[in-house]
Amino acid sequence: MSFRSRRHSRPLALATALAITAAALAGCSSTSSSTASGSATSGTVRWWGWTPDQNVATNLITAFNKKYPKIHVTFKKVPDQTFGAALRPALASNVGPDVYNLLVGGSGASATIFGSKSVDLTPAMTKLRGSNWKTGLYPAGITDFTVDGRLVAAQVGKVAAGFLWINKDLFDKYNLTPPKTMSEWVSVCKTFRSHGLGCFKEGVDAAGFEVDTLHSIADSIQPGWWTKVIAGKAKWTDSTGVKMWQVWKQLDTNGILDPGALGIQQYPDANNAFLAGKAPMVQMGTWYRQYTSKPNLAAALSAAGVPSDTKQITMVPIPFPDVAGSGNTPGLFGDPDYALAVNKKSKNIAAATTFALWVSSTKEGQQVIANNLDEDPVLESVGADVSKLPLVDVAVQTPYLNTLAKQGGNVTQPRLANISPLLDESIKNAASTVLGGQASPAQAAATLQSSAK
Repeated sequence: MSFRSRRHSRPLALATALAITAAALAGCSSTSSSTASGSATSGTVRWWGWTPDQNVATNLITAFNKKYPKIHVTFKKVPDQTFGAALRPALASNVGPDVYNLLVGGSGASATIFGSKSVDLTPAMTKLRGSNWKTGLYPAGITDFTVDGRLVAAQVGKVAAGFLWINKDLFDKYNLTPPKTMSEWVSVCKTFRSHGLGCFKEGVDAAGFEVDTLHSIADSIQPGWWTKVIAGKAKWTDSTGVKMWQVWKQLDTNGILDPGALGIQQYPDANNAFLAGKAPMVQMGTWYRQYTSKPNLAAALSAAGVPSDTKQITMVPIPFPDVAGSGNTPGLFGDPDYALAVNKKSKNIAAATTFALWVSSTKEGQQVIANNLDEDPVLESVGADVSKLPLVDVAVQTPYLNTLAKQGGNVTQPRLANISPLLDESIKNAASTVLGGQASPAQAAATLQSSAK
């Protein structure tokens, strides 16, 4: 998984349980220049995405086929770093995917970049859910995936970031408690390194996960400043902005960040190291919760080539430490995650629409999303009871996951939804140059301010 993007989380109005029918979707139109083709209940649908993991996609497809056995769905997972580059020529051809993932904000497979290639799903939503189809669905996901008045993709779930995942087994083994300050984090890392382990694994790569870390650092200094500066209501050269880069550099010089961050990727490098028990801490979001489940963790380890007899880790979420020493515990920020778009050029638009809307907008599909723990569902009436799921350690992990769910429901700050592709690249470049020593914190702040103008 990756790109692991994007969007807000907040409570929604009550939604009515819905069931898709062939009549609801047969004849759904796409745009003024495209009409639905093929059958709404049979056909072949090729789905491309950088996420979810293969076993999660298989769970979705298997559940979908219980209702629509004559629609054959295949999932092709494309690495997040190359997804946009692969998608562009595919959509320009006549043999591209029928359904493809989109995200909001940042660079890559942005709805603003690729939304023009997709069917407007508004008519299909109206047929399925009625004239008030927006009621009960996550509002931010509707807004963020509406481009030029067209619903270019149907939101699948929502995610939040702004915290860390730790290997609780390793913390318990060395009698360590989760760090709450910079000094405590330094001490914890010294202990882990003295036993031949890494500490905080992060890949400063094209996927931009360091943007989440920077957001948390900024919230430790001055809560809300990051959202203001992204909106142009503050300056990158403010004292908060300069200090943010100073603290970012200190993660390296203080021995918190594992060496080689500039030479690795968050996926697969940091991900595999953490799941295999070699790195005690990693910065990921709510999407990572799926690996608290035994089957999902086993599948991920197998995909990473880890021996099948490797002990499964007990991973739990903890707050991001107050690295600025200001007394502020950074909170969560979030967005809608990926959404499913239907290719205008598909020869199976009706079947592709059936699949996209079943996953995104029906109680059956959203329950699979909830139970996979990969996303928080966007249909408010659906949720997962984690205590009944096959967690690695139900007793230990359930309280942490319940706390995380409550925090995720109160998110007010966007994650990447408001960051333009150009600004996203500028932030990632600044992170690399500060960490690599090519730019001072003040220089990085000045460069970013210049880019913002």
